[in-house]
Amino acid sequence: MLRTSSSHEEGADRHWSLETVAFEGDGQGNLKSLITRELAWFTRPDGRRGFEAVAGSEKSWSAEMVLIAVGFLGAERKGLAAELALNFDARGNIASQNYASSVPGVFAAGDARRGQSLVVWAIAEGREAAKVVDTYLKEKAVEC
Repeated sequence: MLRTSSSHEEGADRHWSLETVAFEGDGQGNLKSLITRELAWFTRPDGRRGFEAVAGSEKSWSAEMVLIAVGFLGAERKGLAAELALNFDARGNIASQNYASSVPGVFAAGDARRGQSLVVWAIAEGREAAKVVDTYLKEKAVEC
C-alpha cells in the first residue's frame, strides 16, 4: 500500500526502480555522492519477470550520509549472544524487559530487540536504551 507520510508532505521525493551502483567520496574519507541507475521490468524466456539496468540511465545524487536497509531474519544467535547465553523470544529477537536482556548488565535495542523495523525506530530504541543503561550504571555506582 502506498502511503503519504508527514515526511513526504514536507517535501521528500520518491524515486522508484533504482539501484545504487557506486558511492563517491571526496578523497578525505567523506561521502560526496552516490551513483544510481534505472531498472526496467523484463520477461525472461521462462516467463518469469525480473529487472534489468537501463543503459545510459546513471545519475549522481549528492549525499553526505546513506542509510542501508537490508533484510532481517532475527537477531544473530551465534557469537556474543551464544557466549552470553542470551534468551530469545518466540520471534527470534533477544528477549528483554525495559531493554534489559536475560543477562544482568546486558541490554538490547533496535532490530535485535523488536525485530525488523524502520531505522527511526532503531534510533529511538537506541536513545531509550541509553537512558536505561545510564540509570543502571548510576545504581551500580551507588552500590559500590
